[in-house]
Amino acid sequence: MELRNKRIDNDTFYKERKEVLASWPTGKDVNFEEAVEFQKSIPEEKIFGRKLAQADAEGRTLIQPRAGVALYTEHIKLLQFLEEEGGADLLPSTVDSYTRLNRYHEAENGIIKSKESGRSMLNGFPIVNYGTKICRTVTSALKNPVQVRHGTPDARLLTEISIAGGFTSYEGGGISYNIPYSKNFSLEKTIMYWQYTDRLVGMYEEAGVSINREPFGPLTGTLIPPCISNAVAVIETLLAAEQGVKDITVGYGQCGNIIQDVAAIRSLRELTNSYLKQYGYDDVRITTVFHQWMGGFPQDEAKAFGVISWGSATAALAKATKVIVKTPHEAMGVPTKEANAAGLRATKQVISMLRDQSLIDIPVVEQESDVIVRETKCILDKVFELGKGDLALGTVAAFEAGVLDIPFAPSRYNAGKVLPARDDNGAVRILDTGNLPFTEDLKAFHRERLEERSRFENRPVSFQMVIDDVYAIGKGFLVGRP
Repeated sequence: MELRNKRIDNDTFYKERKEVLASWPTGKDVNFEEAVEFQKSIPEEKIFGRKLAQADAEGRTLIQPRAGVALYTEHIKLLQFLEEEGGADLLPSTVDSYTRLNRYHEAENGIIKSKESGRSMLNGFPIVNYGTKICRTVTSALKNPVQVRHGTPDARLLTEISIAGGFTSYEGGGISYNIPYSKNFSLEKTIMYWQYTDRLVGMYEEAGVSINREPFGPLTGTLIPPCISNAVAVIETLLAAEQGVKDITVGYGQCGNIIQDVAAIRSLRELTNSYLKQYGYDDVRITTVFHQWMGGFPQDEAKAFGVISWGSATAALAKATKVIVKTPHEAMGVPTKEANAAGLRATKQVISMLRDQSLIDIPVVEQESDVIVRETKCILDKVFELGKGDLALGTVAAFEAGVLDIPFAPSRYNAGKVLPARDDNGAVRILDTGNLPFTEDLKAFHRERLEERSRFENRPVSFQMVIDDVYAIGKGFLVGRP
């Protein structure tokens, strides 16, 4: 099959689907018509997209943790604990690393070893190995909607089993689950794999079942300029919409300057809706997700709660539809369920107090938002130009040319020339714009902001600033001062 941004025709899809479902034994249990009926039997309050839409209409920010363990009985207990003791509005099933790499034999060994040892020997929940029946046992045991969160370049079989298994939201995309995660996965192939995922979701939509889709916003989670993450989110949204997806949550990872972060969420919603309308996708519902700080955390629990609360406040003031919550054990590895619940409770307290406050329409946020919109449009216009109107082809060409370039990504398909650093106020600016197709005035804007910091710190603008900024929050600061 040749890459292009066009809805996959039924004959091509069903031929590929037959191969996908035959690739592992649990695939044979997936029956589309029966899965549609099961999805239709799920109570309204447990449908992810509907809960998001209601919160968005009411201006509320919902809270969602990350969580996943190897044994399904323990996974149920963990999620029940997080909704009861943590007050989670939305629940995850974070998938293990073997499943993300389609290494199902190793995942099976992990399940066996977990049973033998009495503790999870996998860093997530192995959905493909368990199959639809056990997935339904998990989703049916909970009061709240559940989403699959993972990091899989080729997620076709995982998608099939997840939706047939009763999950009503599914995270990821062909760019965001490749470039920041993998070294050697072809971008062309992962876009095609995710077109399959989105076409499957589109088929459920056509059968009357709403499945929420969420591109992964934070990318590498390290000083990502908002224009880059927003550009990727818009591209993955448009690619999904072409395949028939109707309910999309676009995301952004906290950078740290509250004005810039609020402006990023504001511009993300504005740009996504604008491009959908421009290309004729008038019936797609857009909500937003804000990810609490994805970089290094302080080891001290009290300080970690400070970072969590700061992210919570930003999410509330940006009017994000939901926030992905960190834990006070972030710097120390896998958190206990108690620590995970404590992060949720801290987040809910801050969000509840700020429910009636907003920063999205204040002048400084509007100004920053305008800059982000201009930058993002420079990138997206060039992507369409390189693809001669075809977004999928343009995306591959844009990465080849460095027009799209994600800082600190491991992929060999990523140029790796763009270098971000903080300005004197802690906003993320671009020290080296690489081949980003910015206008001269935008390049000058970034230069001037970094030179202000340079003068204040009495040192040259250099790569050392980048290094200092990467480690700053773990040391208790936002800007990495000398």
